[in-house]
Amino acid sequence: MLNISKIAAAIILAAVVAVPAGLVGAQETTAKIAAPAVDPAAKGQALIAKGVDYLKSKQLPDGGWAAGQQPVGITAMSLRAIVGSGLQTSKTDWVKKGFDKLLTYQLDTGGIYKDLLANYNTAIAVSALGSANDEAFKPSIAKAVAYLKSIQWTESIEGGPKGEGKITPDNPWYGGLGYGRQGRPDGSNTQMMLDALHDAALPADDPAFKAALKFVTRMQNLSETNDQKWAGNDGGGIYTPANNGESMAGEYTDANGKRLLRSYGSMTYAVLKSYVYAGLTKDDPRVKAAWDWISKNWTLNENPGMVGGNPENAKAGLFYYYMTLARALDAYNQPIITDPQGKKHDWRVELIARMAELQQPDGSWVGDKRWQEDNPVLASSYALVALECAVKDLRENPAGK
Repeated sequence: MLNISKIAAAIILAAVVAVPAGLVGAQETTAKIAAPAVDPAAKGQALIAKGVDYLKSKQLPDGGWAAGQQPVGITAMSLRAIVGSGLQTSKTDWVKKGFDKLLTYQLDTGGIYKDLLANYNTAIAVSALGSANDEAFKPSIAKAVAYLKSIQWTESIEGGPKGEGKITPDNPWYGGLGYGRQGRPDGSNTQMMLDALHDAALPADDPAFKAALKFVTRMQNLSETNDQKWAGNDGGGIYTPANNGESMAGEYTDANGKRLLRSYGSMTYAVLKSYVYAGLTKDDPRVKAAWDWISKNWTLNENPGMVGGNPENAKAGLFYYYMTLARALDAYNQPIITDPQGKKHDWRVELIARMAELQQPDGSWVGDKRWQEDNPVLASSYALVALECAVKDLRENPAGK
């Protein structure tokens, strides 16, 4: 048999030998100039296109993406990722069918959910509807936003952790949202609601943002501004200040015996993003402290802080982390992060590279079973939103300044 590779090599060698030395150098220079650098935005857009094709392939006959008893939010999250890609609109037949299905769940109250997780599902639905930029959706968005505001823990809600009637701003529940009207508030539900308000184009001075700011401030380990007795000073975020505080990353005791809650990545980015949405500037001590934590804990290999002595926790909520990170950093408008060793990281370029590593051959992404990220439709939707933020930011500011 002919050795094709050896023949090809001989032909190439003969061609090089036959060219005068001066022209060889010219050809090499021309080749170097002509070889285009990999455009990370184009690379990211290619990943997005493949991911959107995957979601299209998983659409159910009824138009949604939530199978069986799965929550409505999976359909909403899929639609948010699809229209955010810029590759499809709400007028595209199959996408329209998805939005039609989503809106069948809107209740007279304005909520968009079925049975459980009223806030979570409604908030994600508002983000999907708002991101579609479709005038026809405005009445549905307005009703859903009014519903979200009605279940935010403020003076307007009767109840509270001790059934004390209308709660006041000194209550750690104040300004937050839980899974439903009477649910204990937490950082995940609250940040999803704030995403919804932002995607619905509410201004930063809206009362809902102002109330949420009190809750988010109490999510941060910053005793200078956080009045909770467990507050530390690393600037990171925890899950909820309610019920004496809780962190999904666990707690520990310092040298003086003080109980502290461990900060972790997804909630720290949620804190930063919420501050930006509420109109705080980069000079605010809360914003500066959150950015300091992010700079010291920059990584895309895990949800930082989650390990807490158990290595298996590193992958918990990883794609949710990527989505929250990307939305936060896009809102903060600072492309370059400098780590403690002085190394500079362009989060957009690194995130696109990481998503390329993790994308499956069929265009999907899949994560840890906790928090349903073993569902590739959900994990892929999170990944797509993260990529869309990175690509958008790169195109708006390619130099990273």
